Amino acid sequence: MRAPVLVSLLATSLGTSATEPGDVNVYSARHYDTDLALYERFTKTTGIRVNLIEGGSDGLIERIRNEAEFSPADLLITVDAGRLWRAHQRGIFQPVESSVLAERVPAHLRDPKGHWFGLSKRARVIVYNKATGLPEGVSRYEDLAEATLKGRVCMRSSGNIYNLSLLGSLIEHNGEQAASTWAEGVVANFHRPPQGNDTAQLRAVAAGECGVSIANTYYIGRLLGSDDPQHAAVVEGLGVLFPNQDDRGTHVNISGAGVVKHAPNRDNAVRFLEYLTSDFAQRLFAEGNNEYPVVGSPSGPIVALGEFKEDAINAAVLGSNQALAVKLFDRAGWQ
Repeated sequence: MRAPVLVSLLATSLGTSATEPGDVNVYSARHYDTDLALYERFTKTTGIRVNLIEGGSDGLIERIRNEAEFSPADLLITVDAGRLWRAHQRGIFQPVESSVLAERVPAHLRDPKGHWFGLSKRARVIVYNKATGLPEGVSRYEDLAEATLKGRVCMRSSGNIYNLSLLGSLIEHNGEQAASTWAEGVVANFHRPPQGNDTAQLRAVAAGECGVSIANTYYIGRLLGSDDPQHAAVVEGLGVLFPNQDDRGTHVNISGAGVVKHAPNRDNAVRFLEYLTSDFAQRLFAEGNNEYPVVGSPSGPIVALGEFKEDAINAAVLGSNQALAVKLFDRAGWQ
């Protein structure tokens, strides 16, 4: 991963190129060298220059909102369905009708009205200490609230977008009361107050400090693909479980993109978005962050994790349930 930058990488000036034909202006919260290779290939094959602005997801959303009808942005690429939904709610996107996108992107991984489209996936899995083994009776997210796990669960904060989306899915599947009870049960099982990112949870579980946690698969993929002996030691100490395989499937989330409402180069933006679902782009787009493609088979280190059944809930629900998820986490005392 590269540090976020706010520069135009493939053109001399974003300001001077915004109204020129043959350009597409991309605001992206992804910062990977493989993404740059995607943009260069698009320019080589189409002649359309890609002008790139990078930054954090929330910062880019606010920037586009503040720029309003004067924004040069044609396309916003960001991570997590919750953020895509948030951008849509703030009036960032316009609907797109495309037979290519309708055919390539599964219906549950795109906005029902075409405001945004998933481009890569990550699964949120249960991880456990391999030496002590998978706790008895654990096969579903719901099982993490069982009293038998008291003092054995480590988690990151409730304000993290990944946890908000996971609870959003539990609200949709099980209802508000059951989701609230689940959050309270997990809090009762905490070994320590929520802290750190997903990698911190993986290290704590591998070291035996915690018995079980949850993490996005791309964090595990990074460790699997690393040459660092310390990363290899973490992987060796972990067991990975894809939850809910006997019912709805494992929760997945997405990186995705949408065409900006006032896009000055709308046709090029749609063409670029369609290109990002091509076989070539999907492979590089997913491999840049050890994710799963929305089209085709996975490649890279995460293949070692095996196949799994994914939850087919529409990703838009993860955003629409976000406010309630915040409320339930707060009520449960999940910091």
